[in-house]
Amino acid sequence: MEKYWKRNLYVLWIGVFFCGMAFSMVVPFLSLYINTDLGVEKHLELWSGFAFGITFLAGALIAPFWGSLSDKYGRRPMLIRSGFSLCAVYILTSLVRNPYELIAVRILSGLLAGYVPSAIALIGTNTPEKKVGYALGIISTASAAGSILGPLVGGLMSKFVGYREAFLLSGAVVLVSALVAVFFVKEDNFDRNRPRSHVLDDLRAAAANSGLMRQLMIALIVTSSVMVLEPLLAIYVLKMGVSHNDASFSSGIIFSAVGIATILAAPQWGKIGERIGYRNTLVIGLIGGGVGNLLQVLFHSIVGFGALRFVYGLFFAAVYPSLNALIVKATTPEFRGRAFSLNQSANQLGNMAGPIAGGAIGGWISIPVVFVLNGLLLIITAATIKLQANKATKSVSS
Repeated sequence: MEKYWKRNLYVLWIGVFFCGMAFSMVVPFLSLYINTDLGVEKHLELWSGFAFGITFLAGALIAPFWGSLSDKYGRRPMLIRSGFSLCAVYILTSLVRNPYELIAVRILSGLLAGYVPSAIALIGTNTPEKKVGYALGIISTASAAGSILGPLVGGLMSKFVGYREAFLLSGAVVLVSALVAVFFVKEDNFDRNRPRSHVLDDLRAAAANSGLMRQLMIALIVTSSVMVLEPLLAIYVLKMGVSHNDASFSSGIIFSAVGIATILAAPQWGKIGERIGYRNTLVIGLIGGGVGNLLQVLFHSIVGFGALRFVYGLFFAAVYPSLNALIVKATTPEFRGRAFSLNQSANQLGNMAGPIAGGAIGGWISIPVVFVLNGLLLIITAATIKLQANKATKSVSS
Protein backbone atom coordinates (compact mmCIF):
# COMPACT_ATOMS: atom_id res chain seq x y z
CA MET A 1 0.00 0.00 0.00
CA GLU A 2 2.80 2.41 0.95
CA LYS A 3 4.47 1.66 -2.37
CA TYR A 4 1.62 2.29 -4.81
CA TRP A 5 -0.82 4.74 -3.23
CA LYS A 6 0.79 7.88 -4.66
CA ARG A 7 0.98 6.43 -8.16
CA ASN A 8 -2.66 5.33 -7.93
CA LEU A 9 -3.65 8.81 -6.79
CA TYR A 10 -1.88 10.57 -9.65
CA VAL A 11 -2.97 8.24 -12.44
CA LEU A 12 -6.55 8.00 -11.16
CA TRP A 13 -6.67 11.80 -11.02
CA ILE A 14 -6.02 11.69 -14.75
CA GLY A 15 -8.61 8.93 -15.25
CA VAL A 16 -11.34 10.70 -13.27
CA PHE A 17 -10.49 14.00 -14.97
CA PHE A 18 -10.99 12.55 -18.45
CA CYS A 19 -14.12 10.64 -17.39
CA GLY A 20 -15.67 13.80 -15.92
CA MET A 21 -14.66 15.78 -18.99
CA ALA A 22 -16.22 13.24 -21.38
CA PHE A 23 -19.52 13.33 -19.49
CA SER A 24 -19.73 17.13 -19.30
CA MET A 25 -18.67 17.64 -22.93
CA VAL A 26 -22.17 16.76 -24.15
CA VAL A 27 -23.95 19.21 -21.84
CA PRO A 28 -23.78 22.31 -24.10
CA PHE A 29 -25.17 20.67 -27.21
CA LEU A 30 -27.32 17.65 -26.29
CA SER A 31 -30.55 19.63 -26.69
CA LEU A 32 -29.32 21.03 -30.01
CA TYR A 33 -28.37 17.55 -31.16
CA ILE A 34 -31.90 16.35 -30.42
CA ASN A 35 -33.34 19.29 -32.32
CA THR A 36 -31.14 19.47 -35.41
CA ASP A 37 -29.75 15.98 -36.03
CA LEU A 38 -32.68 13.96 -34.66
CA GLY A 39 -35.40 16.28 -35.98
CA VAL A 40 -37.30 16.87 -32.72
CA GLU A 41 -39.23 20.14 -32.77
CA LYS A 42 -42.29 19.44 -30.62
CA HIS A 43 -41.77 19.06 -26.86
CA LEU A 44 -38.02 19.65 -27.26
CA GLU A 45 -37.67 20.67 -23.60
CA LEU A 46 -39.34 17.43 -22.49
CA TRP A 47 -37.12 15.26 -24.68
CA SER A 48 -34.00 17.11 -23.53
CA GLY A 49 -34.88 16.86 -19.86
CA PHE A 50 -35.73 13.19 -20.17
CA ALA A 51 -32.48 12.46 -22.03
CA PHE A 52 -30.50 14.11 -19.23
CA GLY A 53 -32.46 12.71 -16.30
CA ILE A 54 -32.80 9.10 -17.44
CA THR A 55 -29.03 8.62 -17.28
CA PHE A 56 -28.95 9.64 -13.62
CA LEU A 57 -31.91 7.42 -12.76
CA ALA A 58 -30.41 4.37 -14.47
CA GLY A 59 -27.07 5.01 -12.75
CA ALA A 60 -28.73 5.29 -9.35
CA LEU A 61 -30.60 2.01 -9.77
CA ILE A 62 -27.65 -0.05 -11.04
CA ALA A 63 -24.91 1.32 -8.77
CA PRO A 64 -25.46 -1.18 -5.89
CA PHE A 65 -25.02 -4.07 -8.35
CA TRP A 66 -21.69 -2.72 -9.60
CA GLY A 67 -20.65 -2.10 -6.01
CA SER A 68 -21.25 -5.75 -5.18
CA LEU A 69 -19.10 -6.82 -8.13
CA SER A 70 -16.46 -4.29 -7.12
CA ASP A 71 -16.06 -5.82 -3.67
CA LYS A 72 -16.00 -9.32 -5.15
CA TYR A 73 -13.66 -8.88 -8.13
CA GLY A 74 -11.86 -5.65 -7.30
CA ARG A 75 -12.18 -1.96 -8.08
CA ARG A 76 -9.63 -2.00 -10.91
CA PRO A 77 -11.74 -4.40 -13.06
CA MET A 78 -14.72 -2.09 -12.54
CA LEU A 79 -12.64 0.88 -13.72
CA ILE A 80 -11.69 -1.01 -16.87
CA ARG A 81 -15.26 -2.24 -17.48
CA SER A 82 -16.75 1.21 -17.04
CA GLY A 83 -14.12 3.00 -19.13
CA PHE A 84 -14.39 0.77 -22.19
CA SER A 85 -18.20 0.51 -21.87
CA LEU A 86 -18.65 4.27 -21.80
CA CYS A 87 -16.34 4.65 -24.79
CA ALA A 88 -18.63 2.29 -26.74
CA VAL A 89 -21.73 4.17 -25.53
CA TYR A 90 -20.42 7.53 -26.81
CA ILE A 91 -19.66 5.97 -30.18
CA LEU A 92 -23.21 4.58 -30.30
CA THR A 93 -24.59 8.01 -29.40
CA SER A 94 -22.92 9.46 -32.48
CA LEU A 95 -24.78 6.89 -34.63
CA VAL A 96 -28.37 7.22 -33.36
CA ARG A 97 -31.02 8.31 -35.87
CA ASN A 98 -34.05 9.16 -33.73
CA PRO A 99 -34.79 10.29 -30.16
CA TYR A 100 -35.90 6.81 -29.07
CA GLU A 101 -32.50 5.38 -29.92
CA LEU A 102 -30.88 8.27 -28.07
CA ILE A 103 -32.92 7.54 -24.92
CA ALA A 104 -31.90 3.87 -25.13
CA VAL A 105 -28.24 4.80 -25.39
CA ARG A 106 -28.53 7.34 -22.55
CA ILE A 107 -30.01 4.57 -20.38
CA LEU A 108 -27.02 2.40 -21.29
CA SER A 109 -24.73 5.25 -20.27
CA GLY A 110 -26.24 5.25 -16.79
CA LEU A 111 -26.28 1.46 -16.49
CA LEU A 112 -22.63 1.05 -17.49
CA ALA A 113 -21.17 3.98 -15.52
CA GLY A 114 -19.24 3.62 -12.29
CA TYR A 115 -15.69 4.80 -13.01
CA VAL A 116 -15.64 7.60 -10.43
CA PRO A 117 -17.03 5.66 -7.41
CA SER A 118 -14.70 2.76 -8.21
CA ALA A 119 -11.76 5.17 -8.32
CA ILE A 120 -12.76 6.72 -4.98
CA ALA A 121 -13.22 3.27 -3.42
CA LEU A 122 -9.81 2.17 -4.66
CA ILE A 123 -8.17 5.30 -3.29
CA GLY A 124 -10.02 4.89 0.02
CA THR A 125 -8.94 1.27 0.34
CA ASN A 126 -5.36 1.45 -0.98
CA THR A 127 -4.17 4.62 0.76
CA PRO A 128 -2.54 4.72 4.22
CA GLU A 129 -5.07 5.77 6.84
CA LYS A 130 -3.29 9.00 7.75
CA LYS A 131 -3.29 10.10 4.10
CA VAL A 132 -6.89 9.22 3.19
CA GLY A 133 -8.29 12.72 3.69
CA TYR A 134 -5.57 14.33 1.61
CA ALA A 135 -5.95 11.73 -1.18
CA LEU A 136 -9.74 12.08 -1.32
CA GLY A 137 -9.38 15.86 -1.42
CA ILE A 138 -7.02 15.58 -4.39
CA ILE A 139 -9.21 13.10 -6.30
CA SER A 140 -12.29 15.29 -5.83
CA THR A 141 -10.57 18.06 -7.79
CA ALA A 142 -10.24 15.78 -10.83
CA SER A 143 -13.96 15.56 -11.48
CA ALA A 144 -14.36 19.30 -10.88
CA ALA A 145 -11.56 20.11 -13.33
CA GLY A 146 -13.03 17.79 -15.97
CA SER A 147 -16.48 19.28 -15.50
CA ILE A 148 -15.07 22.78 -16.03
CA LEU A 149 -13.11 21.98 -19.17
CA GLY A 150 -15.62 19.53 -20.68
CA PRO A 151 -18.36 21.99 -21.68
CA LEU A 152 -15.76 24.30 -23.24
CA VAL A 153 -14.23 21.51 -25.33
CA GLY A 154 -17.64 20.07 -26.22
CA GLY A 155 -19.00 23.47 -27.19
CA LEU A 156 -16.03 24.23 -29.43
CA MET A 157 -16.10 20.79 -31.07
CA SER A 158 -19.84 20.90 -31.72
CA LYS A 159 -19.52 24.39 -33.23
CA PHE A 160 -16.55 23.80 -35.52
CA VAL A 161 -16.74 20.06 -36.27
CA GLY A 162 -20.26 18.80 -35.57
CA TYR A 163 -22.39 17.16 -32.89
CA ARG A 164 -21.76 13.56 -33.91
CA GLU A 165 -18.02 14.15 -34.13
CA ALA A 166 -18.12 15.69 -30.64
CA PHE A 167 -19.64 12.46 -29.29
CA LEU A 168 -16.84 10.50 -30.97
CA LEU A 169 -14.33 12.78 -29.24
CA SER A 170 -16.06 12.08 -25.91
CA GLY A 171 -15.56 8.39 -26.58
CA ALA A 172 -11.86 8.95 -27.27
CA VAL A 173 -11.52 11.01 -24.08
CA VAL A 174 -13.08 8.35 -21.84
CA LEU A 175 -10.94 5.72 -23.57
CA VAL A 176 -7.98 7.45 -21.93
CA SER A 177 -9.59 6.73 -18.54
CA ALA A 178 -9.92 3.04 -19.43
CA LEU A 179 -6.30 2.78 -20.60
CA VAL A 180 -5.10 4.47 -17.42
CA ALA A 181 -6.82 1.73 -15.40
CA VAL A 182 -5.39 -1.03 -17.60
CA PHE A 183 -1.75 0.02 -17.61
CA PHE A 184 -1.10 2.12 -14.51
CA VAL A 185 -3.48 1.32 -11.63
CA LYS A 186 -2.31 -1.17 -9.00
CA GLU A 187 -4.70 -2.73 -6.47
CA ASP A 188 -2.93 -4.36 -3.53
CA ASN A 189 -3.85 -7.52 -1.70
CA PHE A 190 -7.33 -8.03 -3.09
CA ASP A 191 -8.93 -11.35 -2.14
CA ARG A 192 -11.12 -12.57 -5.01
CA ASN A 193 -12.03 -15.80 -3.21
CA ARG A 194 -14.57 -14.20 -0.91
CA PRO A 195 -18.22 -14.98 -1.76
CA ARG A 196 -20.08 -12.32 -3.70
CA SER A 197 -22.84 -10.59 -1.78
CA HIS A 198 -26.41 -10.06 -2.96
CA VAL A 199 -27.68 -6.54 -3.53
CA LEU A 200 -30.58 -6.92 -1.09
CA ASP A 201 -28.18 -8.12 1.60
CA ASP A 202 -25.94 -5.14 0.85
CA LEU A 203 -28.87 -2.77 1.24
CA ARG A 204 -29.79 -4.36 4.58
CA ALA A 205 -26.18 -4.07 5.73
CA ALA A 206 -26.07 -0.43 4.70
CA ALA A 207 -29.38 0.27 6.45
CA ALA A 208 -27.97 -1.23 9.65
CA ASN A 209 -24.92 1.06 9.46
CA SER A 210 -26.21 4.34 10.88
CA GLY A 211 -22.98 6.21 10.13
CA LEU A 212 -23.07 5.23 6.46
CA MET A 213 -26.77 6.05 6.14
CA ARG A 214 -26.16 9.52 7.55
CA GLN A 215 -23.48 10.21 4.97
CA LEU A 216 -25.70 8.93 2.14
CA MET A 217 -28.57 11.17 3.24
CA ILE A 218 -26.23 14.17 3.45
CA ALA A 219 -24.88 13.35 -0.03
CA LEU A 220 -28.43 13.33 -1.42
CA ILE A 221 -29.24 16.67 0.24
CA VAL A 222 -25.98 18.31 -0.81
CA THR A 223 -26.13 17.20 -4.45
CA SER A 224 -29.76 18.26 -4.73
CA SER A 225 -28.78 21.61 -3.24
CA VAL A 226 -26.09 22.14 -5.87
CA MET A 227 -28.22 21.01 -8.79
CA VAL A 228 -31.40 22.84 -7.77
CA LEU A 229 -29.78 26.05 -9.03
CA GLU A 230 -28.75 24.68 -12.43
CA PRO A 231 -31.96 25.59 -14.31
CA LEU A 232 -32.18 28.95 -12.52
CA LEU A 233 -28.75 30.55 -12.82
CA ALA A 234 -29.06 31.47 -16.51
CA ILE A 235 -32.47 33.03 -15.81
CA TYR A 236 -31.08 34.92 -12.82
CA VAL A 237 -28.20 36.21 -14.96
CA LEU A 238 -30.76 37.55 -17.45
CA LYS A 239 -32.57 39.34 -14.62
CA MET A 240 -29.30 41.07 -13.73
CA GLY A 241 -29.36 42.74 -17.13
CA VAL A 242 -27.09 40.45 -19.13
CA SER A 243 -28.17 40.09 -22.77
CA HIS A 244 -29.55 36.83 -24.16
CA ASN A 245 -26.47 36.44 -26.33
CA ASP A 246 -24.15 36.61 -23.32
CA ALA A 247 -26.32 34.82 -20.73
CA SER A 248 -25.14 31.32 -21.58
CA PHE A 249 -21.48 32.35 -21.52
CA SER A 250 -21.87 34.29 -18.25
CA SER A 251 -23.69 31.38 -16.60
CA GLY A 252 -20.91 29.04 -17.69
CA ILE A 253 -18.31 31.30 -16.09
CA ILE A 254 -20.30 31.42 -12.85
CA PHE A 255 -20.57 27.62 -12.76
CA SER A 256 -16.87 27.36 -13.54
CA ALA A 257 -16.02 29.73 -10.68
CA VAL A 258 -17.29 27.14 -8.19
CA GLY A 259 -15.33 24.39 -9.91
CA ILE A 260 -12.11 26.42 -9.95
CA ALA A 261 -12.54 27.17 -6.26
CA THR A 262 -13.00 23.45 -5.62
CA ILE A 263 -9.75 22.63 -7.43
CA LEU A 264 -7.88 25.17 -5.32
CA ALA A 265 -9.42 24.43 -1.94
CA ALA A 266 -10.34 20.72 -1.81
CA PRO A 267 -6.80 19.36 -1.18
CA GLN A 268 -6.35 21.87 1.66
CA TRP A 269 -9.66 20.85 3.21
CA GLY A 270 -8.50 17.24 3.04
CA LYS A 271 -5.45 18.16 5.14
CA ILE A 272 -7.59 20.22 7.53
CA GLY A 273 -9.92 17.24 7.95
CA GLU A 274 -7.00 15.08 9.02
CA ARG A 275 -6.21 17.61 11.77
CA ILE A 276 -9.60 18.69 13.11
CA GLY A 277 -11.78 15.74 12.04
CA TYR A 278 -13.79 15.21 8.89
CA ARG A 279 -17.12 15.81 10.60
CA ASN A 280 -16.01 19.26 11.76
CA THR A 281 -14.70 20.02 8.29
CA LEU A 282 -18.00 18.93 6.78
CA VAL A 283 -19.90 21.23 9.13
CA ILE A 284 -17.67 24.18 8.19
CA GLY A 285 -18.19 23.48 4.49
CA LEU A 286 -21.97 23.23 4.84
CA ILE A 287 -22.21 26.43 6.89
CA GLY A 288 -19.97 28.27 4.42
CA GLY A 289 -22.08 26.99 1.53
CA GLY A 290 -25.29 27.93 3.32
CA VAL A 291 -24.14 31.46 4.13
CA GLY A 292 -22.89 31.84 0.56
CA ASN A 293 -26.35 30.97 -0.74
CA LEU A 294 -28.00 33.44 1.63
CA LEU A 295 -25.66 36.25 0.60
CA GLN A 296 -26.45 35.72 -3.08
CA VAL A 297 -29.68 37.69 -2.69
CA LEU A 298 -27.64 40.82 -1.89
CA PHE A 299 -25.60 40.83 -5.11
CA HIS A 300 -27.20 42.32 -8.20
CA SER A 301 -24.20 42.70 -10.51
CA ILE A 302 -22.74 39.85 -12.53
CA VAL A 303 -19.19 40.54 -11.26
CA GLY A 304 -20.18 40.59 -7.59
CA PHE A 305 -22.37 37.53 -8.01
CA GLY A 306 -19.57 35.60 -9.74
CA ALA A 307 -17.06 36.59 -7.02
CA LEU A 308 -19.44 35.43 -4.31
CA ARG A 309 -19.96 32.09 -6.08
CA PHE A 310 -16.18 31.66 -6.09
CA VAL A 311 -15.97 32.29 -2.33
CA TYR A 312 -18.92 29.93 -1.83
CA GLY A 313 -16.94 27.30 -3.77
CA LEU A 314 -13.91 27.72 -1.53
CA PHE A 315 -16.00 26.66 1.47
CA PHE A 316 -18.21 24.13 -0.29
CA ALA A 317 -15.06 22.36 -1.52
CA ALA A 318 -14.80 20.88 1.99
CA VAL A 319 -18.04 18.93 1.67
CA TYR A 320 -17.39 16.09 -0.76
CA PRO A 321 -13.89 15.11 0.44
CA SER A 322 -15.20 15.08 4.01
CA LEU A 323 -18.21 12.96 3.06
CA ASN A 324 -15.98 10.48 1.23
CA ALA A 325 -13.59 10.29 4.17
CA LEU A 326 -16.49 9.71 6.59
CA ILE A 327 -17.75 6.87 4.38
CA VAL A 328 -14.27 5.33 4.57
CA LYS A 329 -14.37 5.67 8.38
CA ALA A 330 -17.87 4.17 8.60
CA THR A 331 -17.18 1.04 6.52
CA THR A 332 -14.81 -1.91 6.40
CA PRO A 333 -12.48 -2.27 3.38
CA GLU A 334 -14.52 -5.31 2.27
CA PHE A 335 -17.69 -3.22 2.01
CA ARG A 336 -16.15 -0.06 0.64
CA GLY A 337 -16.89 -0.63 -3.05
CA ARG A 338 -20.56 -1.16 -2.25
CA ALA A 339 -20.58 1.86 0.06
CA PHE A 340 -19.27 4.21 -2.63
CA SER A 341 -21.66 2.75 -5.18
CA LEU A 342 -24.53 3.52 -2.81
CA ASN A 343 -23.03 6.98 -2.46
CA GLN A 344 -23.14 7.25 -6.25
CA SER A 345 -26.83 6.28 -6.14
CA ALA A 346 -27.49 9.09 -3.66
CA ASN A 347 -25.58 11.57 -5.82
CA GLN A 348 -27.33 10.46 -9.01
CA LEU A 349 -30.73 10.84 -7.38
CA GLY A 350 -29.69 14.33 -6.26
CA ASN A 351 -28.52 15.14 -9.79
CA MET A 352 -31.93 14.11 -11.09
CA ALA A 353 -34.13 15.60 -8.36
CA GLY A 354 -32.30 18.92 -7.96
CA PRO A 355 -32.99 20.44 -11.41
CA ILE A 356 -36.58 19.18 -11.35
CA ALA A 357 -37.16 20.78 -7.95
CA GLY A 358 -35.38 23.98 -9.00
CA GLY A 359 -37.45 24.30 -12.15
CA ALA A 360 -40.69 23.63 -10.26
CA ILE A 361 -39.95 25.96 -7.34
CA GLY A 362 -38.56 28.70 -9.57
CA GLY A 363 -41.84 28.71 -11.48
CA TRP A 364 -43.91 29.99 -8.54
CA ILE A 365 -41.50 31.77 -6.18
CA SER A 366 -38.71 34.23 -6.96
CA ILE A 367 -35.19 32.95 -7.54
CA PRO A 368 -33.71 34.86 -4.55
CA VAL A 369 -36.15 33.00 -2.29
CA VAL A 370 -34.78 29.74 -3.73
CA PHE A 371 -31.28 30.89 -2.75
CA VAL A 372 -32.50 31.58 0.79
CA LEU A 373 -34.26 28.22 1.14
CA ASN A 374 -31.20 26.46 -0.26
CA GLY A 375 -28.92 28.24 2.19
CA LEU A 376 -31.16 27.47 5.15
CA LEU A 377 -31.27 23.79 4.15
CA LEU A 378 -27.47 23.55 4.21
CA ILE A 379 -27.18 25.39 7.53
CA ILE A 380 -29.88 23.19 9.12
CA THR A 381 -28.05 20.11 7.83
CA ALA A 382 -24.80 21.36 9.41
CA ALA A 383 -26.53 22.09 12.72
CA THR A 384 -28.11 18.63 12.74
CA ILE A 385 -24.72 16.97 12.16
CA LYS A 386 -23.16 18.99 14.97
CA LEU A 387 -25.97 18.21 17.41
CA GLN A 388 -25.76 14.49 16.64
CA ALA A 389 -22.01 14.58 17.19
CA ASN A 390 -22.44 16.37 20.54
CA LYS A 391 -25.04 13.81 21.65
CA ALA A 392 -22.76 10.94 20.67
CA THR A 393 -19.86 12.52 22.61
CA LYS A 394 -22.00 13.00 25.71
CA SER A 395 -23.33 9.43 25.61
CA VAL A 396 -19.78 8.06 25.35
CA SER A 397 -18.47 10.24 28.19
CA SER A 398 -21.37 9.31 30.47
